[in-house]
Amino acid sequence: LNNGRRPAPVPVAHMSTGPAGGVSGETKLYVLLFGAACVAGGAVLWKPLKQKRSMSRDQNLKQLRQKHHHQLRQKHHHQQLSLQLKSRPVKQQNCLQVPASQPSPPELTEQVPPSPPSPPELTEPPHAPPPELTEPPHVESVESAVDPGLSPAKFPSHAPYLLIGGGTASFAAARSIRARDPGARVLIVTEEPDLPYMRPPLSKELWFSDDPTVTDTLRFKQWNGKERSIYFQPPSFYIGPEAFDSAENGGVAVLTGRKVVHMDVRGNKVQLDDDTEISYDKCLIATGGVPRNLQVIERAGEEVMKRTTLFRKIEDFKALDKVSRNITSVTIIGGGFLGSELACALGRRSAESGLEVIQMYPERGNMGKVLPEYLSNWTTAKVKKEGVKVITEALVKAVTYKDDKIEIQLKDGRVVKTDHIVAAVGLEPSVDLAKSAGLEVDSDFGGYRVNAELQARSNIWV
Repeated sequence: LNNGRRPAPVPVAHMSTGPAGGVSGETKLYVLLFGAACVAGGAVLWKPLKQKRSMSRDQNLKQLRQKHHHQLRQKHHHQQLSLQLKSRPVKQQNCLQVPASQPSPPELTEQVPPSPPSPPELTEPPHAPPPELTEPPHVESVESAVDPGLSPAKFPSHAPYLLIGGGTASFAAARSIRARDPGARVLIVTEEPDLPYMRPPLSKELWFSDDPTVTDTLRFKQWNGKERSIYFQPPSFYIGPEAFDSAENGGVAVLTGRKVVHMDVRGNKVQLDDDTEISYDKCLIATGGVPRNLQVIERAGEEVMKRTTLFRKIEDFKALDKVSRNITSVTIIGGGFLGSELACALGRRSAESGLEVIQMYPERGNMGKVLPEYLSNWTTAKVKKEGVKVITEALVKAVTYKDDKIEIQLKDGRVVKTDHIVAAVGLEPSVDLAKSAGLEVDSDFGGYRVNAELQARSNIWV
């Protein structure tokens, strides 16, 4: 099969050309050369390292010697100074011994007179300040005469956040501002003499209180049975106007009994009714509205106006509570929420005091403008159940005062006699600042015109 051939053996491979099984001469020569190169390189590197080490040691020794010499020089210098100081007192003693050697009595008597000239110099200034100190009290007395409460000098001149109006909207805005900016300083200016309070209890819960001093405490029971005040927060919650600028953590200050009469939109400042000016960064106009009255009542004369209540504020609640205890008949004109609430409140009292309560309105039922007919009828039935005499579809034609009674003449010929009138016929938006501020007023609804963000002008919201 292999054509009679035998395979020849393949020689074993070696790494070197020398004979197999040992180290060749070339390999030994390579090892010797590599070792000699390493020794030579080490010698070359060791020499500069040794020189550098010796140089660093010499430098250290030199620095130590210089430091030692410097210390010796300083020590020598201090010694020379001490010797000079020791030598100087000898001369000073000689100088001091001269006055000491002289007799002291005559010198002391001569030195005493120079002191008297100073007293006349000290006595002159006290005469000058008194006239200067007597001038400010006159200024303060003028300010206190203008305002017996808080003088204009104590008003903050600038408010980062100025809220005009002391109602629910202003307080809610102040609370939201403080929630977003805990260090914010907010100033509320309100015409009313009271701190911000809730208005709904004035026509509901306060009338059902068993406390005879409710007009003073202004506390009522909530739906959950807990008692609280109509004020949103106690006086301790607010900071004083005089501390407004210096409050480190900010706060909410309220200027009560003050009205903003002019607004400078370009200058970002307002003017109060006492000519005080306050600048602002951002302003909110939350003046709300004023109670609307019937023209026939306004034209009826002074006697009718004296016996008419436009219900809106705390003082209105107190006045109506007092009047209702001293009369025999009261008529409420208006069938909306306020009129119906007051009718129920006074009707509840009529069961005990014998007060006649009459409610009249042009609609067919209570809250007929806002409720569907079936709910309006149900509400009217509830009002009548409280002892209220309800007169529907009543249009007032004239109001007169005769024989200590107010006569209300209706267009259908009916006449109602009463002792007092409560006009609850809605609100007129308070837009007195529109003219001075150049703000637009809606001709249909009567309020300020604003954009989608409730902004009337730059930095002014409504």
